[in-house]
Amino acid sequence: MNNIEHASGKDRGDENFPVGSWLIAAPLRPHVHAYYRFARNADDVADAADLAADEKLRRLDRMATVLDGAPGDDAPAAEAMRRSLQETGIDAAHCHELLDAFRLDATKHRYADWGELMAYCRLSAAPVGRYLLDLHGESRETWPASDALCAALQVINHLQDCAEDYRNLDRVYIPLDWLAAEGAGVDELARPASSAALRRTLDRMVAATRPLVEAAELLPGGVRDRGMRAESAVIVGLAGRLLERLERQDPLAMRVKLGPAAIASAAVAGIVRAFAGGRA
Repeated sequence: MNNIEHASGKDRGDENFPVGSWLIAAPLRPHVHAYYRFARNADDVADAADLAADEKLRRLDRMATVLDGAPGDDAPAAEAMRRSLQETGIDAAHCHELLDAFRLDATKHRYADWGELMAYCRLSAAPVGRYLLDLHGESRETWPASDALCAALQVINHLQDCAEDYRNLDRVYIPLDWLAAEGAGVDELARPASSAALRRTLDRMVAATRPLVEAAELLPGGVRDRGMRAESAVIVGLAGRLLERLERQDPLAMRVKLGPAAIASAAVAGIVRAFAGGRA
């Protein structure tokens, strides 16, 4: 049977933030990796340039049925995720919500305003944090701070990839009302550098993301597991530093990212603060 999943070849090393790093308890890492593979393969279906929207939806629906118990030789990542959920007792909703987000990606290419974008992030990003917290047996009181962090990470990724998403997928996550308010159009994302109007819009997105990172600073202090606490502190620190880069650098002109020294510095600072009981 043909594999209906559509892996791009990306792996955990291609992400901005650690995925199942050594800070996560060794017995849990295989489950984190299974969740990552499931999410990565479903995301690649939604982003596949050679698939029509209807075919993307069919494949995502098939992954959902395998997740829920159907035989799944044609969807190995979904089948592995089902086994992981059975072993851990974690709610499958964290997977189904991701599939809902990828269904949106297959059919929806524009977001009218910030509220609509945040509703998308609730499906595309928040389930990741919630899954990790549930896997570690953490209180669901940590969910609001986790949701804020995951939304911030998603917007940061949208900002980094805004030109590529437009050119390759005709997908724009920048709120249309903010573009219009600054006198910018989506076609400006095809330029080699941001216009003044687009730069003002990007700055507005950065400014709107800062309160999310600030809300996320409460997350490490609410997490009991020391490894998960440290990992969340590191990620909060990396998010803040990436926002600073995005404020200074143009994502149309370059790939805005952190270098090894900045990543190491953020990691050390996050770990120290997490184990000292301080804020990230």
